[in-house]
Amino acid sequence: MKILVINGPNINMLGIREPAIYGQATYADLCEQIRAYAVNRKIDVELYQSNHEGALVDAIQQAYNRVDGIVINPAAYTHTSIALLDALKAVGLPAVEVHISNVAEREDFRQVSYVREWCEKTIAGHGFAGYLEAMDYLVERAGG
Repeated sequence: MKILVINGPNINMLGIREPAIYGQATYADLCEQIRAYAVNRKIDVELYQSNHEGALVDAIQQAYNRVDGIVINPAAYTHTSIALLDALKAVGLPAVEVHISNVAEREDFRQVSYVREWCEKTIAGHGFAGYLEAMDYLVERAGG
């Protein structure tokens, strides 16, 4: 099984950005944890991060007929990007929305998620472990 893990804006600043909310671990730490878990689960994983909405749309579109599922943390674009939703719908791949923090307990504007309309599951507030849970869900969904 091949899974694309997409991270949106400012996720590359983990460890620096609001450590009281996101913790001290870095984006490199997150990537290492995901890769190690994928090796253990025999998942072919590809990681992608961008601060640019169009680049994220391109990554989703390029996943068509190339991966079996998408784990996506759209970050701030969660609350603003219909373009990401449309891209997910266009490729038709199963997707799981992930947030490191518990967005349900944060600012009012964070209560809206456009991508959630397409995503089969949302995992929020589980830290980096949420990505692993999302990968497990996609594997189990595929019968693995």
